[in-house]
Amino acid sequence: MGWRDIYKRRLKVFTLALVIYLDYKAVQKKAKWISRSKRDALWERTHERNARRVLNLIVKLEGLWVKLGQYLSTRADVLPEAYICLLKQLQDSLPPRPLQEVCRTIEKELGKSVNDLFSNFVETPLATASIAQVHRATLKDGHEVVVKVQHEGIKEIILEDLKNAKSITDWIAWAEPQYNFNPMIDEWCKEAPKELDFNHEAENTRTVSRNLHCTSEHDGTCHANCVDVLIPEVIQSSEKVLILQYMNGIRLNDNESLEAYGVDKQKLVEEITRAYAHQIYVDGFFNGDPHPGNFLVSKEAPHRPILLDFGLTKSLSSSMKQALAKMFLACAEGDHVALLSAFAEMGLKLRLDMPEQAMDIATVFFRTSTPANEALENIKSLANQREKNLKILQEKTKLNKKEVRHFNPVDAFPGDAVIFMRVINLLRGLSSTLDVRIIYLDVMRPFAESTLLGSIRTRPAKNTQWIYDSPVHSDVETKLRQLLLELGNDKILGMQVCAYKDGKVIIDTAAGVLGRYDPRPVQPNTLFPVFSVTKGITAGIVHWLVDKGKLKLEETIAKIWPDFATNKKDLIKVHHVLNHTSGLHNAMADVMRNNPLLVCDWEESLQHIAKSIPETEPGSQQLYHYLSFGWLCGGVIEHASGKKFQDVLEEAIIHPLNIEGELYIGIPPGVESRLATLTLDREDLEKLSVISAQPDLPASLQQGNIVEIASGLPVLFNALNMRRAIIPAANGHCSARALARYYAALATGGSIPPPHSHHSKPLLGSHIHIPKFPSLKKPRKNKGGKDKEMADPEPQNGTVIAANGISNPLHYGNDYSASTSNDKGYSLIDSVDVEADNNVRRIFSNPKIHDAFMGAGDYSHLVVADSKFGLGFRRYKSDSSKFTSFGHSGIGGSIGFCNTEHDFSIAVTVNKMSLGGVPRSIIQLVCSELGVPIPEEFSMFGERGPDMQLNLGQQS
Repeated sequence: MGWRDIYKRRLKVFTLALVIYLDYKAVQKKAKWISRSKRDALWERTHERNARRVLNLIVKLEGLWVKLGQYLSTRADVLPEAYICLLKQLQDSLPPRPLQEVCRTIEKELGKSVNDLFSNFVETPLATASIAQVHRATLKDGHEVVVKVQHEGIKEIILEDLKNAKSITDWIAWAEPQYNFNPMIDEWCKEAPKELDFNHEAENTRTVSRNLHCTSEHDGTCHANCVDVLIPEVIQSSEKVLILQYMNGIRLNDNESLEAYGVDKQKLVEEITRAYAHQIYVDGFFNGDPHPGNFLVSKEAPHRPILLDFGLTKSLSSSMKQALAKMFLACAEGDHVALLSAFAEMGLKLRLDMPEQAMDIATVFFRTSTPANEALENIKSLANQREKNLKILQEKTKLNKKEVRHFNPVDAFPGDAVIFMRVINLLRGLSSTLDVRIIYLDVMRPFAESTLLGSIRTRPAKNTQWIYDSPVHSDVETKLRQLLLELGNDKILGMQVCAYKDGKVIIDTAAGVLGRYDPRPVQPNTLFPVFSVTKGITAGIVHWLVDKGKLKLEETIAKIWPDFATNKKDLIKVHHVLNHTSGLHNAMADVMRNNPLLVCDWEESLQHIAKSIPETEPGSQQLYHYLSFGWLCGGVIEHASGKKFQDVLEEAIIHPLNIEGELYIGIPPGVESRLATLTLDREDLEKLSVISAQPDLPASLQQGNIVEIASGLPVLFNALNMRRAIIPAANGHCSARALARYYAALATGGSIPPPHSHHSKPLLGSHIHIPKFPSLKKPRKNKGGKDKEMADPEPQNGTVIAANGISNPLHYGNDYSASTSNDKGYSLIDSVDVEADNNVRRIFSNPKIHDAFMGAGDYSHLVVADSKFGLGFRRYKSDSSKFTSFGHSGIGGSIGFCNTEHDFSIAVTVNKMSLGGVPRSIIQLVCSELGVPIPEEFSMFGERGPDMQLNLGQQS
């Protein structure tokens, strides 16, 4: 193709694009001034006129534009009827190429003439498409075949058309930013040239046929997730000629024949959809061009779909395949955390934290298909949703209406996902064309589930790869890992264990997977929800404020927090809350019963606590404050310090211990991809029903509803709004190494341990604590007139994923780190003491801080004698009557504690909520190997604390 032909072709394309654009703009203005009855007719004429313009030019130019027309002809769910009716002609055939050209190509490619190769060659083509022409023929051995022959000079035309398509897409994105198809055209430019090598298509055909176990004979059997489709056998191939087995079938647009043969169109399209779900989620290798012209239906019962044309295929990595499956299941279940995690895993980065809108948009791809006659309603619905999202986007970005239309909330879009979305859209168009309704969330779900569950189940308990590949720090860690392998994935889904001895890391092990539908391995920096383990962290902050002189343990809370003085709470003191003797043990029970999500509102929860009424006299009875503990302490912390709870958490614990990014009470946007997902051990759940009533549990946990509560916890605490909420008694998220380091510091009375093991990767403290999104600077015009979004360079660690619109005024907002002064994103605090004699940093200066934690010595009068709790911590005895250990466990099995006499700390985090048998076995092993007394709560017969009573391996 000479340069004159190139420019003629280019001029025709751009002229038509401009004419259609101006036509629609003019009609858009005219429609405002005419009646509704005339308006519909005006738009119908406009669609008809422009659809015919598009068809005429496509037939004239052929090449890539035919493929575009075929794609548009399948979108009956979103395009006006005029376009569908006219462009679907392209699914049949184009004007045929001369027979001489076909024969010339065959002889050049295969080295023999048509007469030498075939006993019969039908001169009239079966079909003429954008790239090739197909003829029916008979081989010398009598086999019936089809011969696909590439058009002469088509390669240069396709490459030129791709350039033109890219230019038009750029222009449309600039003129109408809401229609930005650049990611799709970029991926198409990369993949389309592969269709020009028929050797490539032949190998793709063999691969898909192998993956789908396609056979020409129907035996009536079907294994789990099998598909019942046919694919022609490859006979011979070269770069420009492909010979395939002939299959006698009905075209999908031949409605008369489909009716005559009694083809069940609903079943047909469902089977095609299942075949693609298998290709995408199970095989990770799929045909990227499922338009109606690439399917036939066998004439013999049971009328199986025949899949054709595998020139444009896409191969997915294992991680991308799992991410797409995870995204699908997240949409099916409305799981925002899983959706954002899937985005992060596939490399889709957003510029804003708008999870509700992200879910809305993602779910659009998997919505139930609609028949063609509902296209208009569908278009209006999508347009309304787009306008709604634009308004929310405008509020979020503070841009004006014009600017927000030019703002792209997507910072990076993975190319692999483009072809995937194209396939989903083509399948939707196919169902609309055949006038059937497909529920994709039902049809495709088993394949997505099998991908994730299969990856988990293929990890045998005796597989050393099941334990994350990290160096062994000690002999006891070797024995621990052997124990984990013996326990295997029957009792363990995912877990971490970290221990310090004498200030040094002796264990840092991660094992298993992130969740039931998340087969990625648990790593040392994975964040686990740890429930009541959070109380030990919150209590540490209260003691830190006491140590700094901000409050006193014997001070009444009403003095610190005036609103708290109502309803006979004026005598409740700080130590009453820490010792679970304030009488407010059921203060939030009614909220959890009536509206659990209300606990996500920090201010509302504090107000509820401030208005609550005590059930017992302060100090008279120790009853576990399972939820109220967090807001009672949180209110005290904020009013005593004059700062937000999370600011104090960072100042007191996170920054001094250098555990940034691995301990949160209320996660910030951007860490979703590191979250472990909770699930229940169903066998252990049944044992909960036989647990007898315990006198130190509040009445709300004594009413036979423990099983019901436990069953609902994973669903509730996996939700994004719950994970982001500030619940200082129950929703801490941390790694075991961050938790163990915290208790290692407490074990020495506040001395900060040496840096964590450099063998653990990524290094502890290396994460940005509050991930940043790219800049929201307003778009500006460049010299060429196009809008450019000015974005900051990509944040460190790639943590730019966005998510949910569930907001909380105290969560990580835009001004959260406005006063930062160093590369860690925080100001160096003045509250970490430095001892002059040994230059060791300390969190606490009180030499009797251990007694304060455990309610011993000078602090014994502040706690109930011989009770399980000290001041905020569960205290443990070993062999002697002396308290030597303290910490806190959480329902489900996670635990953190330390032993002060042996300078020992350990943390165990789990995501499979059980009765605590696995953590207890781990603690027994580690303590026995180190000669550290086993705390009674974790011994075989010792008395359990409140959370461990719900984590029983056997009744105490």
